[in-house]
Amino acid sequence: MAPRGRPKGSGSNRGETGGAVQSLDRALRLVAAIAESDGATLTAIAERVGLPPSTAHRLLATLAAHGFVETNDDDRTWAIGVEAFRVGQAFQRRSKPAAAARPVMRDLMEETGETANIGLFEGGDVVFIEQVESREPIRAFFRSGERRAAHASGIGKALLAAQAPERVARWLRGRRLEAFTPATITEPARLIAALDEIRARGFALDDEERNPGMRCIAAAIYDETGEAVAGLSISGPCQRIGPERLAALGPVVAAAAARVTRAIGGVVPRAAIDLP
Repeated sequence: MAPRGRPKGSGSNRGETGGAVQSLDRALRLVAAIAESDGATLTAIAERVGLPPSTAHRLLATLAAHGFVETNDDDRTWAIGVEAFRVGQAFQRRSKPAAAARPVMRDLMEETGETANIGLFEGGDVVFIEQVESREPIRAFFRSGERRAAHASGIGKALLAAQAPERVARWLRGRRLEAFTPATITEPARLIAALDEIRARGFALDDEERNPGMRCIAAAIYDETGEAVAGLSISGPCQRIGPERLAALGPVVAAAAARVTRAIGGVVPRAAIDLP
């Protein structure tokens, strides 16, 4: 019997690689490559995905006809189209944490004066899905859909700390912890110790571990089973988030994350801080 939702014999169709239609796989890789920049030339995009420019151009022309990408005639660059945005919004509409977090993020930004973010743990990384920017002239900024290494992210460490130690051990197995700044944690033992501190404290810190001069405070959001499904954070420059403010802002972020947890019918585990 063929798997549900898949035509009989589809696994052996010509032009498929690893169960995926080759042209579709290439088109999706092109969209992902374009999404990583604000505009890229055909040559740069083709090199990034390892395709001949002629092949990349044919696929981009098809994607453009459907509104998923568009080209700027002035500088001959390609960018994400409005249809890709529209389709992407469907994820936010079905994402309970994102929908419930919007008013909380606005309140959190007003209370702290810093940029509020929500992100998910996906593919071993943190993916930012929404942001409420600070009104300050110097502020943190993340594109929706941007990926960050979990070990160098406040949200990433908050979500890792919410996992059982054996799951963290599996995540670490064979993984290289890249150094982004001199403050990045690159040794597994140090990361495990930091996660223990986060569990005891109730919130995570990114203390210039991803970008020099920037700090982040984060806490996990939980579903009805007590599973961490997202993370909430504030980010800003070290000049405003000094050591003296970290202790004060940590419980504020933890309380905001707990508020989102309750809004989606979730349960904050007893080990985590659940402030009103």
